[in-house]
Amino acid sequence: MADQEREDLISMLAAQRALFRITVRGIDDQQARQRTTASELTLGGLLHHLISCEGHWVKVLIERDENAVVELSQFEGEYRMADGETVEGLLAEWDTVAAATTELIRTVDSLDTSVPTPLAPWSPEREWWTVRYTLLHILREISHHSGHADIIREELDGANTTLAQIT
Repeated sequence: MADQEREDLISMLAAQRALFRITVRGIDDQQARQRTTASELTLGGLLHHLISCEGHWVKVLIERDENAVVELSQFEGEYRMADGETVEGLLAEWDTVAAATTELIRTVDSLDTSVPTPLAPWSPEREWWTVRYTLLHILREISHHSGHADIIREELDGANTTLAQIT
C-alpha cells in the first residue's frame, strides 16, 4: 500500500511534468529546435535533457552502484533534440520514464534509504543521497528547466504556461 508521502511525490512530479508539457504544446519539430534567446537552449533540447536526467537518476536509485562513475560522453548532445527525434516521440518516451519513476516510488524499500551517487568531475567524492532527496532533485530539475522553457516559448510565439491561447 502506498503511503501519502509517496503519492504526494508522484503527484508533484506529474504536475511539474504537465507544466513543462504546456510549453511544447502545439509546436512542431522545427520550432522545438529553434533558439529564441542568446542561450543555446531549445524546447526540444530541454525536453531531451529532462528525459535523460530523470532516467539517469531512476537508474541510480535502482542500481545503487557504489563504484559508478559518470561517463562524460553520455552528455554529448544532452541539450539537443537529435536528428530523427520528434516532440511527439520524446513526449512518449517521457511517459515511459515517468511510469518507471512512479513504479519506483511506489515499490522502493524506503524513501530514507541512502544511495551512492556516481562520481563526476563536479562531484569527485562519493556522496550518498536518500531516495527522497534524489526524487526531489528530479523535481528540481524539471521545475528549473520549466522556467527556461517558458521563456523560450514566450520568445518563440508569445505563448507560455500561463496564457490560455496555447493550442
